[in-house]
Amino acid sequence: MVGFWERAVVPRVVDKACGVKPMRKLRAETVDGLHGVVVEIGFGSGHNLPFMPDDVEVLLAVDPSEIGQKLASGRLADSTVPVEFVGLDGQELPLDSESADAALSTFTLCTIPDVKRALGEVHRVLKSGGELHFLEHGLSPQPKVAKWQHRLTPLQRKLFGGCHFDRPIDTLVADSGLELVTLRNLYVPGPKTPGYIYLGTARKL
Repeated sequence: MVGFWERAVVPRVVDKACGVKPMRKLRAETVDGLHGVVVEIGFGSGHNLPFMPDDVEVLLAVDPSEIGQKLASGRLADSTVPVEFVGLDGQELPLDSESADAALSTFTLCTIPDVKRALGEVHRVLKSGGELHFLEHGLSPQPKVAKWQHRLTPLQRKLFGGCHFDRPIDTLVADSGLELVTLRNLYVPGPKTPGYIYLGTARKL
């Protein structure tokens, strides 16, 4: 039952939750400036495709969900950017070192089991000067909100494929060796526990 839930149900729930109007505006802001060869960890159901800049030559998609790819079929058909599915696991990217001009992660770093390893892989495959563009939910600086994030994360992980409410995204990105270039934090409309957002870019020096 757990396998069916995570394989067949969670991708559909995430597809709906991550496709709401406030998220679309944030996605458009996140992908701005991407160019060349871009690796996206956590491609999901392709919600970023409609906003992808024309300067992107190819999007190398990494995601373990077959259901996600099926849900992305319409967006893939409409995409002006070529998409190649190159791997299943963001913790082990099947790409050469310094082969990508940029990387993209949206609502993915909350879920990857070994997020430090995944960010290390992003650092490895990026060319010098290449940037990671990220849009993630994570740990709030407000103590009351953070308390509930810590309290509810064990249940969230069980129900939604390992998703954490309480990861400090900016710290994790900076600790990977990437230099934070821009960072914007905000709450999206709705409950604050899942709604604290990190939107930014980080560069490989």
